[in-house]
Amino acid sequence: MEWIDLLQTTTDRFAEVLEYGDLAAPVPDCPGWTLTELGEHTRWVHAWAANAVTAGNPDGATDPVGTDRASLVAGYRAAAGTLLDALRRTAPDEHVWTFGPEPMSAFWRRRQTQEVTIHLYDALASQGRAAEWVVTPELGWDGVDEVATLFYPRQIKLGRTEPLQGTVRLVATDLDQSLDLGDTDPVVELAAPAADLLLMLWGRRPVEGPAADVLATAAVVP
Repeated sequence: MEWIDLLQTTTDRFAEVLEYGDLAAPVPDCPGWTLTELGEHTRWVHAWAANAVTAGNPDGATDPVGTDRASLVAGYRAAAGTLLDALRRTAPDEHVWTFGPEPMSAFWRRRQTQEVTIHLYDALASQGRAAEWVVTPELGWDGVDEVATLFYPRQIKLGRTEPLQGTVRLVATDLDQSLDLGDTDPVVELAAPAADLLLMLWGRRPVEGPAADVLATAAVVP
């Protein structure tokens, strides 16, 4: 996938929601947050990731920007621009700090695209526009894979959750792809379009049936 192009497009769309949306609107799947808090969170994450690329450590932090629309939008666009510039200047295989198993810049191209992809859904949902969130099956499945291979194992490693009490076989109905989340019995299947599976794993869409019972036994994402 062309990660830089995807990141540019998705950050631009996110900024547009901040620029024209109701900043006081609650974000349905982020309890206690309004669009303002969501915008500031995503700005901070972009700035933090840019520091990981350029300074090689996880210590980057920036002061909050103002919560008025002009400051919020300008701050977000600046952070996204700094991140994009850093990634464009850094070869995908260049060594940088990450929280993943491979300390390469390519990690942040993928991670930040997936980060803002989910939060674009949140931003649109806060405006009653969730139906406008459309991702390709390939991007959706990549996000599913990221949960299975990065976030779920990390949740267990950090002691944030116990392992799933069973295995969920995730099947993308719009791609010839499947993978197992977990490694114990019982094995249950969760089949849906890849983008829907991604939303389910991140708690943005409900899961029904036996898979819901298994997924309820662990926090597979932060």
